[in-house]
Amino acid sequence: MAQTLKRIDAGPLRIEALYPRASRYDTPRQRAAKQKASSEAQRRINQIHSFEELELMLAVNFPTPGSAWVIVLTFDDAHMPKSRAEAQRRAKYFRQKLAAAYKAAGVPLPVVFWAPEVLTSATGRWHFHIVITNTGHDLDIIRRCWIYGSDVEANKLRVDAEKNHETLARYMTKELRECQDYADKPGLHGWSCTRNAKRPETETLTVPDDFKLTPPAGCTVLIDEKRQTEWASYHVIKYRFGWVVGHAPRAKRRRVRRD
Repeated sequence: MAQTLKRIDAGPLRIEALYPRASRYDTPRQRAAKQKASSEAQRRINQIHSFEELELMLAVNFPTPGSAWVIVLTFDDAHMPKSRAEAQRRAKYFRQKLAAAYKAAGVPLPVVFWAPEVLTSATGRWHFHIVITNTGHDLDIIRRCWIYGSDVEANKLRVDAEKNHETLARYMTKELRECQDYADKPGLHGWSCTRNAKRPETETLTVPDDFKLTPPAGCTVLIDEKRQTEWASYHVIKYRFGWVVGHAPRAKRRRVRRD
């Protein structure tokens, strides 16, 4: 007998799902129950991953406080875009100027995340949320490259109980929930990142039937969800290794077989 363990690692964040594997000795009823539990677990972890994809990406690229700048770039009246497409074109030109400026300074292009936003009120003003690696050379370069206004608000990334990767991701993607453009166009992306951004690591393992999901000591559990039926069950957890750690340590594992 065996189970499947799916794990997503994103710096200080980790998501794990444990669900049953079908056996050739299962009765049709047992096989159907295990398949249902497996499907529900996969659907649940996919929901978490989809909803919090930006959080995971921010965590794996900027795991510690101060490792990034959180910046708002606002268009002035003279450069105010007339549409989302125009705002995106100007943002693309800004990123090209940014890449050229870092290259001229002899500094590798840092990881950059960005999300456009305009308030839905009549006084709304186009602006961009930017999260960029803190290299020590950034603010002067960014201010020179942002030619569409002088309003540049910059703060170092916080990773604590009050402000962290989750609150930042929610802030950057709030237009997905509030803006009519996104309601009318579900496939429209609310954020983007440079190609050099790291991705969360995902692995799928085979573990013994008596294997239990147990968050490591000292972590903060964010989600702990179980479903149990007569024939099958699944367990999904999400946890954080403290508020100020770097990359998460690997939890000790039992003997497992990689799929």
